Amino acid sequence: MVLGWRRRRTGHGATKKQPRDLDMEALIPNHFLCPISLDLMKDPVTLSSGITYDRQSIDTWLEAGNFTCPVTNQVLRNFDQIPNHSLRRMIQDWCTQNKHYGIERVPTPRIPVLPMEVSEILFSIGASARRLDQHGCLECVHKIKKWGAESERNKRCILENGTASVLAAAFDSFATECIKRNATVCEEILSALSWMLPAFDEEAHKYLGSQASLHGMVWFLKMSDDLSVKQNAILALKELLACHDRNKHVDALAEIGGVNEVLFDFIREKISPTITKASLRVVFYLISSSSSSSSSSESSEKIKSAFLEMGLVSILLEILVDSERGICERALGVLDSLCDFQEGREKAYANALTIPVLVKKIFRVSEMATEYSISAIWKLCKCASTQEERVLVEALQVGTFQKLLLVLQVRCGDENTKEKTTELLKLLNPYRAGLECIESVDFKNIRRSF
Repeated sequence: MVLGWRRRRTGHGATKKQPRDLDMEALIPNHFLCPISLDLMKDPVTLSSGITYDRQSIDTWLEAGNFTCPVTNQVLRNFDQIPNHSLRRMIQDWCTQNKHYGIERVPTPRIPVLPMEVSEILFSIGASARRLDQHGCLECVHKIKKWGAESERNKRCILENGTASVLAAAFDSFATECIKRNATVCEEILSALSWMLPAFDEEAHKYLGSQASLHGMVWFLKMSDDLSVKQNAILALKELLACHDRNKHVDALAEIGGVNEVLFDFIREKISPTITKASLRVVFYLISSSSSSSSSSESSEKIKSAFLEMGLVSILLEILVDSERGICERALGVLDSLCDFQEGREKAYANALTIPVLVKKIFRVSEMATEYSISAIWKLCKCASTQEERVLVEALQVGTFQKLLLVLQVRCGDENTKEKTTELLKLLNPYRAGLECIESVDFKNIRRSF
């Protein structure tokens, strides 16, 4: 087997003594090749067995749960990886000598961060946060971000040593003292936390869910002029509310003035797809949270009423007309949740786009979007009063019946969706006489499964 780089010389590159189709090849010495990938090693490391591998290849081997040397099959005494600097310099020299074959010199790899180094930095961050030392904390956070940007291995090492909870505790400390005075260090902490999502543990959720931290994140959403800061803050909020114990965070967030307005503005203005999707998910958690306490139930009702008064239903329908898949799914989820109670359904009944848009999204976006659309239509039709029965007629006219039949035929959705589909067909069937569908069903993009 021949391994190497091949260059074909043709046309004006050939001389009189050379054929026009001469294959030029640089043979790679066998000891430069990784025994696992059979590629030129970029970061050679030696194991306790004495065999040298490329660091990325042996990392993948060990992370898969293997405890032996791939070549010798010996059980490794330890997992230490010693950089083979001599071999790496030989490979770099060989690349330089053969650059006329199009071979690029292998860059000198950075030394991976060690768990002990991460622990030392985290200790410094904690001490700086307790002293409210912005400068010291900033230096440590910058080092964490620098390490994380160097390699995926460093990121894993940083995450596995509990960095998220330490940074969350530091954010809470500085936000408690004064978020405005400590804005710079808090921005950097949120930036570092953003690439650790969704690896927040219970302790990180506790610190980020404190009243001071929530006030700090909302302050950034309202006051910061930097789009990346707003994005980091809304992503942290979304991750916080995604946890299983979200109700207490929802109650605390509901007490902060202006949070509903800023979320509504993010959805309406669509300043960034990431911010729009995260804002829709936060709103979904706010309006769909459930709690047994009367105070929590009251705050939840106030949140829903506030969003409806601002015109959220109309904004969602406008978004659904022409938006990407991720935004459509989240917007349909929010609209479906708003249809859970009377005031939300009344706003939906009053908008002429509601039924046509919901029907249009069936089979057009994703299986999840289809489930949300059917659920919202089911709620609107099932709860329609005598005066609102026109919604059933309208649903038939825009092709709902035909699409619902297809849902059953292609077995789309879970059992709950199938039950709602069957019930909807029963509700619509009495109104079919004499009605014609004004929109033909588009079979072009319908597939049996998503």
